[in-house]
Amino acid sequence: MRIVVVGLGIQGRKRERIAGDEVVATVDPVVAGAAFRTLAEVPLERYDAVLLCIPDEPKAALIDYALSRGKHVLVEKPLFADAATLERFEDLAAQHRAVCYTAYNHRFEPHIVSLKQAIDDGRLGEVYLARFYYGNGTARDVRNSEWRDHGGGVIPDLASHLLDTALYLFDCRDSAFDLWSAHRFENRAFDHAAFGANTGRPACEMTISLLSWRNHFTADIYGEKGSAHIASLCKWGPSTLTFRGRVLPSGRPDEESVTLVQSDPTWAAEYAHFKTLCAAGGPSNLGNDRWIQANLDRLAAAYPRFAS
Repeated sequence: MRIVVVGLGIQGRKRERIAGDEVVATVDPVVAGAAFRTLAEVPLERYDAVLLCIPDEPKAALIDYALSRGKHVLVEKPLFADAATLERFEDLAAQHRAVCYTAYNHRFEPHIVSLKQAIDDGRLGEVYLARFYYGNGTARDVRNSEWRDHGGGVIPDLASHLLDTALYLFDCRDSAFDLWSAHRFENRAFDHAAFGANTGRPACEMTISLLSWRNHFTADIYGEKGSAHIASLCKWGPSTLTFRGRVLPSGRPDEESVTLVQSDPTWAAEYAHFKTLCAAGGPSNLGNDRWIQANLDRLAAAYPRFAS
């Protein structure tokens, strides 16, 4: 497959390395060394798909441009678009047998994949509660950025990851998430927040932060037969997955742990998945974006309560 990488920031450079020799052109309006300044300059006959690694505002126009011309699209999360726009993208993708795929690479994290399998196999029984934490130490980087330190800040950025992870693990489309707290400790936009869902199953409690000076991720899943716990991601490893089997009526649980020490495998795995979808002509995953966007809109409606 012939690839154009649009946007040569941190994410774009990662995508470029993973795609390797399949990259036939790069696009960036300001970065020296990019082959083109706009996607429209790239001859259509030269490529099959675009990897959009760009800020949020120009995403919709470039997705429309690419899909309208039968080009597959991988776009970095989050994809902010209203329902009518997402429906148009779905129609364009179907019309041209093109794929529009929003990248949420944590779906390919080894321990998250193993946790998903355990839940689907019933190892935990009915899942009652899921608690997630996702934090990094980028508050100063965000504050110094010309385009990142605005709006909801950490909320659309990291909340979108956790919403997608919950959707992947539990298919919790009946859950509605509310914003519980939001703070601006160092930044103009929110840099720490907590939110969750009390409706549906499982109940979800989520915390996100740009003030975690050691990047960290945790997931604690509690069910009728036991619990599962993830500590860290491979990119920040070591990463450990622990299962605990419930002892009735009470007692110290049986415990099984697996620790991985390896480089981040998710980017290559996700790119391979994207190519498989492209070869098959779909499906796109825009239905996930519709659900994520609805919940981000619900969280955003609460921003004024935390304005001070």
